[in-house]
Amino acid sequence: MMKTKFATALMAALTISSACAFAANPFVDVPSDSWAYKSVVELADAGIIQGVDGQYFQGNRNITRYEAAEMVAKAMAHMDKASVEQRALINKLADEYADELNNLGVRVSALESRVGNVKLSGNARVRYRNQSKYTAPGMGLSDKDGNHGDVKAKGKKNDASWDYRVRLRADANVNKNTVVRYGLSTDSISFADNKAASDGNNIFTDRAEVRTQAGHFQFNVGRTDKYVMGNGYGLNYGDIFDRAEMKYATDNVAVTAGYGKFKMTGSDKTFAGVDKSIDGVKTGYGEIEGFFGNGSAVGVYYNDFTRAGGSSYNDSFRGDDLWGAYVSYNFGSKWNLLANYEHVSLSHGYKTLDNDDSANWWAAQLTYGKAVKSQPGTWSAWVEYLNVEDGAYLGGSTNIWHFDSDALNNIKTWGVGGSYVVAKNTLFNVYQSFGSKWKTNKTNADDPEEQTRAEFVFSF
Repeated sequence: MMKTKFATALMAALTISSACAFAANPFVDVPSDSWAYKSVVELADAGIIQGVDGQYFQGNRNITRYEAAEMVAKAMAHMDKASVEQRALINKLADEYADELNNLGVRVSALESRVGNVKLSGNARVRYRNQSKYTAPGMGLSDKDGNHGDVKAKGKKNDASWDYRVRLRADANVNKNTVVRYGLSTDSISFADNKAASDGNNIFTDRAEVRTQAGHFQFNVGRTDKYVMGNGYGLNYGDIFDRAEMKYATDNVAVTAGYGKFKMTGSDKTFAGVDKSIDGVKTGYGEIEGFFGNGSAVGVYYNDFTRAGGSSYNDSFRGDDLWGAYVSYNFGSKWNLLANYEHVSLSHGYKTLDNDDSANWWAAQLTYGKAVKSQPGTWSAWVEYLNVEDGAYLGGSTNIWHFDSDALNNIKTWGVGGSYVVAKNTLFNVYQSFGSKWKTNKTNADDPEEQTRAEFVFSF
C-alpha cells in the first residue's frame, strides 16, 4: 500500500474541521498543487503522520503494516471529531491491523468502547457428517426394571449428511463498562430436508445478555450460547443457557459462580433426531481457575443439577451433580496439551451397565499450531483420546466435534483433525475418529463405526 493512498484513506476516516486554518506544508516533496496536498497537510497537522526525517513525505514509498497501524492508532485518538460513518471506517481499519495495534500496546477494545454504534458480526457453516449404522450394546441407563436393550442406529448418507447453520451477532456498548449482546441462529438444517421454507421454527434467539464490569468483577445476566461445564474439553453441555453469573477475575485467577437453566435446540437431539433429556434442567455452578504467563491454565468446577424434565424414562434427566478438573499446558512455541476429567453422580436410582450409580470420563488432546481466522495460511493439527463410561455423557454439547449421544456413552475412541485458514475469515476443519470400542460390551455387539466430519466456517 502506498503512503499517499493510505493517508488519503485516513483522511476520509477523520476529516479535520474545514474551518480550521491549515498549518504550513511540513514536507518539501509535496507541492501545493498536488491532488494529495490538503490531505497530507491536515494529517500532518493532526499528528497522524510525521513523514521521513521530519522533512519528506515520500509518497511513493511502501509502508509497513506497523507504520499503517501507527497511523490508525493516531486516528483513533481523534475519534471525538469523527462522524458515525468515519468511526465505522476507523473501526474497520482497526480490525484489519488489530494484531499490530495490540503489539504496539493499543487495545482495539478501547476503540470499540468509543464507537457508539452497534457492531454486527456472525458466521455461516456448511458441514458434512457421516457414521455408518451400528448396534450399541445396551446403551443408555437402565429402566425401572433394570433392563438394558441394544440400540440400533442408522448412519447418514447422501445429502442427509450435509447441513448448514447461520448465526448473526449484534453488540452494543452502553458505556465503557456495559455491553448488550444479542444473537440469532438457525438450527443445523439438513440439505435433505424437504419441508417448505415456512415449516418449523428453525430460527431462534441463542444470545440475549447484558454484561457489565466493575473493577475485577464481571456480571452476566441473560442467555448465552457458550456455556460449558468447565473450560476444558467440554464433553458435557456447551450450548444455550439462561443464567445469572458473577465472575471475579485477575491476570492470575478467576472465580465464577452462577445459576441457570439449560435450553434445548435442534443441537440437543440425538443423531436420529430424538429429543434429549437436557430440556428444562437447572443448575447452580462454580469454577476456580488459575492462569499462567504462557497461556497455560488449570481449573476445577462443580454443577449441582435440579431435574426438571419429564417423569418417564425417555425424557428424564439422570444427573444429580458432577465435578471436574482440567489442565491446559502450553509448551514450546506452538504446542498445547489438554487433559480433562469429570465424575458424574446419577439420580433417582438409575444404574449404569456396570450397575454403578456414578460414571467417569476423561480426555486428552495434543495440539500443534493455531489457526487464526484473520491470517490466511495459518493452521493447527491435533490428536486426542476420549474414554467415557456409560452414563457420563449428559448431552447437549456443541463444543466438541463428536455427534450422536449413543456413540459418546460407553466408548473408548481416538481422534485426529486439523484446521486451515483458506482465506481471511474462511476456516476449514476436518475431524476423524479411529480405534473406537465399547467400554462395556456384555452382548458382544460390533465395535462402533467411526465418525467423520468436515466443514467450512465463514465469519463476517
